[in-house]
Amino acid sequence: MRSSVSEFSRLRSSAGVSIDAFAASSGFSRRTVYRWERGEAVPRQTVIRQLKTMIREHRKTEGGAGKFKFIDLFAGIGGLRRGFDDEGECVFTSEWDKYSQKTYLANFDCDHEVAGDITKIALDDIPEHDLLLAGFPCQPFSIAGVSKKNALNRPHGFLDETQGTLFFNVAQIIRHHRPRAFLLENVKNLVNHDKGRTFEIIYNTLTKDLGYQVHWKVINAKAFVPQHRERIFIVGFREKNDFTFDDLALPDPLNGPRLGTILHPEDGTEELDPPYTRGNIASVSEKYTLTDHLWRYLRDYADKHRAAGNGFGFGLVGPNDVSRTLSARYYKDGSEILVEQKGRNPRRLTPRECARLMGFDEPGGKDFIIPVSDTQAYRQFGNAVVVPVVKAVADHMLPWLVEREDLEPEQLQRKLALAG
Repeated sequence: MRSSVSEFSRLRSSAGVSIDAFAASSGFSRRTVYRWERGEAVPRQTVIRQLKTMIREHRKTEGGAGKFKFIDLFAGIGGLRRGFDDEGECVFTSEWDKYSQKTYLANFDCDHEVAGDITKIALDDIPEHDLLLAGFPCQPFSIAGVSKKNALNRPHGFLDETQGTLFFNVAQIIRHHRPRAFLLENVKNLVNHDKGRTFEIIYNTLTKDLGYQVHWKVINAKAFVPQHRERIFIVGFREKNDFTFDDLALPDPLNGPRLGTILHPEDGTEELDPPYTRGNIASVSEKYTLTDHLWRYLRDYADKHRAAGNGFGFGLVGPNDVSRTLSARYYKDGSEILVEQKGRNPRRLTPRECARLMGFDEPGGKDFIIPVSDTQAYRQFGNAVVVPVVKAVADHMLPWLVEREDLEPEQLQRKLALAG
């Protein structure tokens, strides 16, 4: 008997469907399906996607929410949590910023307090959990963060005692609680920081020191939203399994949505959303249009650097474009994403448009509650993860997080044989 089940077997079992039933519903022959079951052939990706869809529907009918418990560290405004909330139960949240806490609590029903500084939380005070989520601070590893620290002659990465070592707090929690899995998120530059040594330390800590099976992938969010935003997602499992990022199905980034899908249409077709829009046709409030002084400064600044052969400058965009990366400094001048306006100076995105650009709201939607000032909202969205990307990663992980029964491979094989 095989020591491990095939990916098809695992997914089919989680979907709660027999071999014969799947063959009948999918249109493939029983012989073909049995070959997938025994691992003698590999099904097409369309079959895998079909099974994952069936798993989600199966869990909904079984009342699947809460089937696994997870914790949300460096939670921000809950971008990582939104990927797992439908399937799991969040039992612990940590976020030190009081404004982010306010936004988080406005959008999630929490039956627990949001803890502050994770470095001051005792390991035993963190509940047991199956999954650990952590978007640990990225400034020590980002290109912009490294440049700033170099200019100030300050250390960065793991030499930065204030932020860089927060990864080790995550590692301590993993070591103490031994969750079934974890998902970590950071900037793309984490891979190359300090000539790769930073990521090597992280990888070795997770694999050699903690004994987890680790996978990572850099994903560009422009496949889902009209924004060029590359982030690394690091997935780890306590037990060895067949998980891989190689079969993660992502939309074509070259054919992703454009900014027109998230901008206020300003033609009366959208409901009024004060304070971001006003008037009979819900036009964008004047305060988001750049002043003559700021617009002149940004153009002069860009001309200066262009003459020097540098690449600095503002990003002027229209409805058919994809924006640059929204950053936490967007509140300062909005220079990375300036929306063209006919006959007027360009404008910043409104916080509502930022919520849509980051996937917290659907295009045209306004469900996400923004209870803070524009300045804080820009910081929060600029530091957040793109929600549809997280949901894609979460869907890819779920078959190895939730099973109807935790069985040994041999037991599961016997169960599958009986089901067939």
